[in-house]
Amino acid sequence: MGQNLTTIGFDADDTLWHNERFFQLTQAYFADLLADHAERDQLMERLLAAEKRNIRHYGYGIKGFTLSMIETAIEVTDDRVPASVIRQLIEAGQEMLAHPIELLPHARAAIESVAATHQVVLITKGDLIDQERKLAQSGLGELFDGVEIVSEKTPQTYRLIFGQYGDGPASAMMVGNSMRSDVVAPIQAGCWGVYVPHGLVWEIEQAETPADSPRYRELQDLGQLANLVQRLS
Repeated sequence: MGQNLTTIGFDADDTLWHNERFFQLTQAYFADLLADHAERDQLMERLLAAEKRNIRHYGYGIKGFTLSMIETAIEVTDDRVPASVIRQLIEAGQEMLAHPIELLPHARAAIESVAATHQVVLITKGDLIDQERKLAQSGLGELFDGVEIVSEKTPQTYRLIFGQYGDGPASAMMVGNSMRSDVVAPIQAGCWGVYVPHGLVWEIEQAETPADSPRYRELQDLGQLANLVQRLS
């Protein structure tokens, strides 16, 4: 088992560069703006509910998050939220969209090390324009054999991508920080799923660890990836 590993997929947000912490900082700002209308815990529950509802309309990413904040602000104020607050929320979203990329430790070295012997593909979900911006700013784009920006990461998504870039899911590995999207879904597709914890995880991306799967692995950080790939190839 594990022979003929030919293709490595990498998640982007919070695997190669920081992302979730900017959402959490903006959520704290959002809570301060609406402090007179709702308790923080209640506000976060309402915001999360709005995000879950709106994924099917807006997809993942900062734009959908900003619209969900505005919607929640309207709800908790009974349609009386000041225009100045809406403006501040829009500006907060724009600031997130303009924030410089900060690579996580070992990101470039990990990609370079496995790209020498395997096909490497970036598989990320979110807003197309924002993901393209982040990839361009990261300086990592030229290292990948392919880049796939998808609306959702399902087992079928991985079957299609690894069928296109490699020899199918059985010969592929996905590396990421989201248990649901980067580990469980690839394993369900027949891939290896490698979990690299980041610490900050959006509630929607949480899932039970598939500890009983022979294709599940966990690394402390990306610095351990090259050795794992070598052992499984």
